Amino acid sequence: MRALRAAWRLVHALAHALAGWRTIVFVFPRLSPPEREERVSRWAREMLGVLGIELHVRGTPPVRGPMLLVANHISWLDILVVHASRHCRFVSKSEVEHWPLIGTLATGGGTLYIERESRRHAMRVVHHMAESLRAGDVLAVFPEGTTSDGRALLPFHANLLQAAISAEAPVLPVALSFVDAATGELSLAPIYVGDESLVESLWRTLTAPPLAALVTFGQPQHANGRDRRAWAADLRSAVLSLRES
Repeated sequence: MRALRAAWRLVHALAHALAGWRTIVFVFPRLSPPEREERVSRWAREMLGVLGIELHVRGTPPVRGPMLLVANHISWLDILVVHASRHCRFVSKSEVEHWPLIGTLATGGGTLYIERESRRHAMRVVHHMAESLRAGDVLAVFPEGTTSDGRALLPFHANLLQAAISAEAPVLPVALSFVDAATGELSLAPIYVGDESLVESLWRTLTAPPLAALVTFGQPQHANGRDRRAWAADLRSAVLSLRES
């Protein structure tokens, strides 16, 4: 029965993803930016429902920008979960832009792409991030640079924080976790680490007992004279504290 339920959800998730693709291609050109943001957040909440994942939001999402969100990174679900809580523009690796279907969805959601191997390109992305923050956008990054299993927190890379320093914008720590919806115990089902394929992680998530995604928003911070490395370390501590609260 669990496998049948997972297969049903997988089919409906694909249908919902295709519906999102059609909306981006055919409807988004006629919508204003706020209308697009609302559509993205609503689509993300609906997708979580299709996948059988409850959403619990703690703290206060930012009402407006400029704001840079920094969150721990566990799963391919993280972007969905944050979008469902509060629309933002993510910074993602450049390969995502060319993924079938997912690339269109990510681009439609306002993603900024970065080529990790190119220092020059990374500097251009920081410049574009600073411009977006000055324009009042809400951006989001995963400063660990990769996923972890949700139990440990990797060091935070500091490079992208330069955008917030340059734009004199606040940064908001955000903690993500996935738990068993019935017991509240930490669940490792959604993790996506190492050489595991997306399909393997997706199927394990769909066949797991019902899950809940917890999103905890902290308090915004300003640099207040800190360089980006010191600020990254302090933000990591803030995310750790939010996870443990």
